[in-house]
Amino acid sequence: MRVDYAPDALGPGSFYRLLTAVVVPRPIAWVSTLTEDGGTANLAPHSFFTVACADPPIVQFTSVGRKDSLRNVEATREFVVNFAPEPLVEQVNATATDFPRAEGEFDAVGIAREPSLRVRPPRVAASPVALECTLHATLGLGDSTLVLGRVVHAVVSEDVLVDGHPDIGRLRPLSRLGGNEWGTIGEVRAMARIRYRDWPRRSR
Repeated sequence: MRVDYAPDALGPGSFYRLLTAVVVPRPIAWVSTLTEDGGTANLAPHSFFTVACADPPIVQFTSVGRKDSLRNVEATREFVVNFAPEPLVEQVNATATDFPRAEGEFDAVGIAREPSLRVRPPRVAASPVALECTLHATLGLGDSTLVLGRVVHAVVSEDVLVDGHPDIGRLRPLSRLGGNEWGTIGEVRAMARIRYRDWPRRSR
């Protein structure tokens, strides 16, 4: 037996909670931006995040509502996606606090920063991966804005590399689940795709 949910009948808030409980796990873009005058560095987690294009490399995150990250990206056309690892979960969660626009999360939470190479917004110094991005496009969708950023530079800590490739066990990514729940990687299974020529065929 199944339970039916109609978005219009349930209402946007309740259906949002349903969507975020079933579209799981969601990777986290820990987005750093600068105000237009460069005076305040903003840092916020966004869990509507994924790769949008491979060539050119474009990533995307969604701002639900008009948040500081979105305003800063629109003004400066630059941002950094910092990897959100398990050891920094308290800091990642703290940067979701609704600080006033003039109060930057780096300073409020006490997060060390480092300069980026190709863009002006700083990187999170303790994050093992950073993707420096320039704005490719934005798309308004109802109460949200999809932000597409072209990756112009990537940096990865040597500590998470195995044979020159990022290792999931060393990265230890965080993810968002439903409500106030957070996820970690848990069990990891390796499974190669099956090529069509190797697909088992029934004898006739």
